Amino acid sequence: MKRLLILVAMVVLSMSLYAQNNPYIALLGVFDTADGGVMLSVPTTTLTVDVEAECERTICGPYARYAQKYLGVRAPLTDKNEWRMTRAAVGLADADIYQQEPFDADAPETMSYTTSEVDFPVVLPDKTSTNAATLESAAMAAANAIFSLRRHRTELITGEAGEHVFGEGLEAALNEIARQEQAYLELFLGKRITSRVAYRYVVTPESSRQQYVVCRFSPDQGIVPSSDLTGNMVVLQITPAEQVVSPIPEAGPKETATLTCIIANRATCTVQAQGEELCREVLPIYAFGRTIQVAQPKHR
Repeated sequence: MKRLLILVAMVVLSMSLYAQNNPYIALLGVFDTADGGVMLSVPTTTLTVDVEAECERTICGPYARYAQKYLGVRAPLTDKNEWRMTRAAVGLADADIYQQEPFDADAPETMSYTTSEVDFPVVLPDKTSTNAATLESAAMAAANAIFSLRRHRTELITGEAGEHVFGEGLEAALNEIARQEQAYLELFLGKRITSRVAYRYVVTPESSRQQYVVCRFSPDQGIVPSSDLTGNMVVLQITPAEQVVSPIPEAGPKETATLTCIIANRATCTVQAQGEELCREVLPIYAFGRTIQVAQPKHR
């Protein structure tokens, strides 16, 4: 038994020396262990697929319909969510050289005029008021406040506001004016909030399959499970090389003492969504590999 274990170790060492182009070679079959047990070696490859999506949420301002009239700009008139796929990555789960950390979903980024994601500041009448005249008069007052703040900013910068406003006092005054102006602008232009989500999926390739639906993507809901047929497929496509070249000598027909090994085949792995290729990697995969017989080193 000890002699067999020594021979197995010698084979593994010789494989590591020869396998410069493809280090993924493993013993295949049943072997005795040092403690008298039996070990079954069936090498498999596990892939990780990371996908990331971004959501842009638009929140309509309460005075949006008056933005063109009082500010001369167009503003979104309805709330909406728009999702898009941003990136993907595929790697080996069992090797540091290929393993990648899952994408970190960034904190929601508020692309708006204030830090609030829900509430609108300084809304004069109720946002749901049906009194058009009251709502319009409030919008006109907000527009006048914006122009007044801009006028005061110009006066501060040009010195027309007085000679004693300078240094940190001037900077603080300008920052406060900017904060108030942005709060008023948000009433017209609304909010645009960007957030990201990331997921990791695990796939174990099979020799009979080259395509896997890891999840689905919906422009309205983002990344959804593969069972949700409302979304478009996010596909992992695996295309193995046509030939597996053995980097180590195979046992000849006269060899009687051999060990069975499997060589992982190089395969091109791509992640595709909505007809777009998000990533591409060439990885060694055992499922599409080649089984060979290796002569046991002769004991001297």
